[in-house]
Amino acid sequence: MATVDFTRINTNIAALNSLNTLRDVNKNLAIAQTRLATGRRINEAADDPAGLTLSTKFDVRAQGLQVAMDNIGDAKNLLAVGEGGLNKINEILAKMRAKAEAAASDTLGSTERDTIKQDLENFAKEIDDIVNTTTWNGLKLINSTTSWTFHTGASSTDTTTWALSYGHSSGDLAISSIDVSSAANAASYMDKLDTAIASVSASLANIGAMVARLTFKEDNLATAKVNTEAAFNRIRNADMAAEQLSAVKFQILQQTAIAMLAQANTAPQSILQLMR
Repeated sequence: MATVDFTRINTNIAALNSLNTLRDVNKNLAIAQTRLATGRRINEAADDPAGLTLSTKFDVRAQGLQVAMDNIGDAKNLLAVGEGGLNKINEILAKMRAKAEAAASDTLGSTERDTIKQDLENFAKEIDDIVNTTTWNGLKLINSTTSWTFHTGASSTDTTTWALSYGHSSGDLAISSIDVSSAANAASYMDKLDTAIASVSASLANIGAMVARLTFKEDNLATAKVNTEAAFNRIRNADMAAEQLSAVKFQILQQTAIAMLAQANTAPQSILQLMR
């Protein structure tokens, strides 16, 4: 700050010093008021270039984590649809086994066996219908030809793949060829149904394991998102209490600077005393 000399009145150094101080105070007061109005510590790049860059990275990552959590929610819904279809198939297989077990007794005649065979054929067709109608966005869920890749993280490589190792149509389960014409044949068909039930149960276990895995990922992403947003908040957003204190301080300094500017403007008048 320049040295004041009241004996030289052509340039009022005291007033200029007070004016510069007032400008600085007004600038800082405006910054504090802007931060209070927006709730942000960084409102333009000039406020903190490095902080802006870092907080932007945190913001992008937090948004990516949220999208990944949404993706996991969608994936769990997809798996729930597949699980529902498989549960229904297992219910049908259990009914088919009961029918076959009834046919595995020599107490039935040919008419009863023909009726059971017709029921079993209808059940097998229903299983095929379930396989064909258990879909997600037009793709079948419970056959062996489709695998699914879920994006389950913030980076481009964070993916999780799910697939079933075998299909669940009557042909895939080896139950489409039905012969209950004798007790022995019915007993053999029961064995095929037991194998089919075991296969479907294994697929249900597969889905359950994947849902559990996705749940672990979801919990981890939720924690990561909170921590990322906390880091973003600390860098980008304003400490409202501190900014309020700054605003009050600069308001007081503004008033004192204006008062000193007024006094500095009148100070050169003291030289007039020499003119008397």
